[in-house]
Amino acid sequence: MSLLTTRMQQVIITRPHQDAQAWAGSLEDAGFKVSLFPLLELSDFMTATEAPKACDLLLQSQAVMFVSANAARFLAKALTLTPEWLTHLQHGARAWCTGPGTAAALMACGVPESQIDQPAHQAAQLDSESLWQVVSNQVSPGMRVLFIRGADESGAIAGRDWLAQQLENAQAQVQAVAAYRRVPTQLSPELQMQAEAYVEQGAVWLFSSSAAIESLMSQCPGIDGSKAKAVVTHPRMAQLAQKWGWQQVTIAAPGIPSMLASIKSLA
Repeated sequence: MSLLTTRMQQVIITRPHQDAQAWAGSLEDAGFKVSLFPLLELSDFMTATEAPKACDLLLQSQAVMFVSANAARFLAKALTLTPEWLTHLQHGARAWCTGPGTAAALMACGVPESQIDQPAHQAAQLDSESLWQVVSNQVSPGMRVLFIRGADESGAIAGRDWLAQQLENAQAQVQAVAAYRRVPTQLSPELQMQAEAYVEQGAVWLFSSSAAIESLMSQCPGIDGSKAKAVVTHPRMAQLAQKWGWQQVTIAAPGIPSMLASIKSLA
């Protein structure tokens, strides 16, 4: 593929605004034309009444699982008036996460790198399964683990339960709190038409969440899957995109270089 083709390739970032710029900068530096098309919106969820209760649960936990960078950011914001949570993670409980983005957010909040457990950098996937290989030797019967998650539009705590199931099988005590709300972006008729136009123009869509794929396809059923191109960050997302009829889907291994190579493979 020529350099000119690379520079003309349009890439659609579907992450929430809070997360989009990290990818946008790298892609623009690589010469791609980047458009932001957030398919999920994030907002505060934990109330002033719920924050102290969440802090109490955290202080009782030997490990705290942060499912995303936003879980760390929104929790830190919600617990501004109860800083004991940070002291506990600095000197006591382990902070678990599935990737460097969340680890960086935790460190920005004040959690030392030495207190953070995450999959090895060479792991094939940055997910709960890879994290379990790292932390399973910490788990013992009766251990308390708190999950920091997002809530869906109904207010229910969202997320996969694979890791929680492994912990429960090991007789650990698992609880969860929602630090933020994640809802599908409501696409106007104009944005729905724009989404279909992007597909017709051969743009490559980047998905880092199954919920983003569901948000797009539930609102834009007219998208032609035979022309749609997607780079996803996990095999489960690839299966979902293909279920919706997307025929050109590739899975990017962890890291920006792999993502760039995956985009170029679809161009």
